[in-house]
Amino acid sequence: MYHGRFTGTHYNAGEKWGSLLLKNGKKLDHCPTFALTEDKYAFAKECIKEYEKYFPEILEEIQGIADGNKVPVETLHALLFSMYCFEFDNKCTCFALNTGDEVIFARNSDFLVSLEKLYMNCLYNLKGSYSFNGNTTAFVQMEDGINCHGLAVGLTFVYPKLRKAGLNAGMLTRFLLEKCKTTAEAITQLHKLPIASAQTLTIADKSGEIVVVECNPKEIQVIRPSNGEQFVATANNFNSEKMQLYKNPDIDDWRSVDRYQTALRALKENMDCYSLAFAQDVLAGKYGFMCQYDRKQNADTVWSVVYDLKRKQIWRVEGNPGRKKFKEDSRFKLD
Repeated sequence: MYHGRFTGTHYNAGEKWGSLLLKNGKKLDHCPTFALTEDKYAFAKECIKEYEKYFPEILEEIQGIADGNKVPVETLHALLFSMYCFEFDNKCTCFALNTGDEVIFARNSDFLVSLEKLYMNCLYNLKGSYSFNGNTTAFVQMEDGINCHGLAVGLTFVYPKLRKAGLNAGMLTRFLLEKCKTTAEAITQLHKLPIASAQTLTIADKSGEIVVVECNPKEIQVIRPSNGEQFVATANNFNSEKMQLYKNPDIDDWRSVDRYQTALRALKENMDCYSLAFAQDVLAGKYGFMCQYDRKQNADTVWSVVYDLKRKQIWRVEGNPGRKKFKEDSRFKLD
C-alpha cells in the first residue's frame, strides 16, 4: 500500500503528486480496470458542471495532477468521474456499532490482487477543508476514511441500474470527509448533492450516531439501528425494501449476501462482546465468510480498517486480516 501526504491547496497537492508519479515513470493516461471509451468521456463532460457547482476544489486537484503528470485533464475526468457508474470490480463490507462506551466503524475492501501494490493510504490536510486519513484503490476519491472531527465514512459499491451526472461513490465519500463534522451533516449533504452511481455509505460519528445510507441517482434511504440493536451493516447490495428494484442479481458480487449475513449474525449474537478486538475478528472471518477468498482467482481483501471513535484510534491491515495483523496508525490526530 502506497502512503501519500497531501498538503497546501488542492491544486498544489495534485500538481506535486502528479509530478512525483511522472518522475518515477508513471503516467495516468489509462485505467487498468476499464477502457476509457467515448461514452465515458461524454459522461465525464456532463459531470463537470456538477463538480463546478458542488465540489470545485476537486476539479482544481485533478487539474493539478494533470499538469504535474503531463496528461490531458479530460483523460483524468473520464477515468475518475465514470468510475462506479459503468462497471467496477471493487467489493467491500462495512459495519458500525455503538454501545455508548464503544463507537466503532469497520470495513474490508476486497479487490483485485494484481493491483494491490497500487492501493493508497492518504493523509489529506488541505486549505479550506477538514483533514482526514483515507484509503483508496484509485486516487483523489476515497473508499473509507476518518476526518479530524471523528466522522468516519465508508462506501460499498452496488452495480448500477441507472446513472446520472453527479458525484460518484468515491467522490461522495471524499466530499463528506472534507466537509462534514457529524453523521447528521453528512445525511443533509447527501440530500443536496447530485448522485451519479449506486452505493451504500456507512457513516459514524464520535457521538455514536451510526447509519447506512443506500442511495443512487433517484433514491436515498437512511437505515438506522433497529429497536434493541446497536449496529448497522452492509455489503455490495441494497437491503431496504424501497431499493429492491435497483438490485442486479445477475452480477457477480463476490458473495455479498454471505458477507452481509456473516456481519449481521455476528453483530446480533454477540452484543455483549462489542469491542475493537471483536470488530477485527469479524473482518478477519472468525465468525463466518468474510475475507476467505482464493487469491488464485485474483480476488482478495486488500485492506481492512477499524476506526475506534471513542479512543480516537485507527487500526489497519495492509492485506487480508485473516492472514495479517492489525497495526495502529498513530500519525493522524482526531479532535
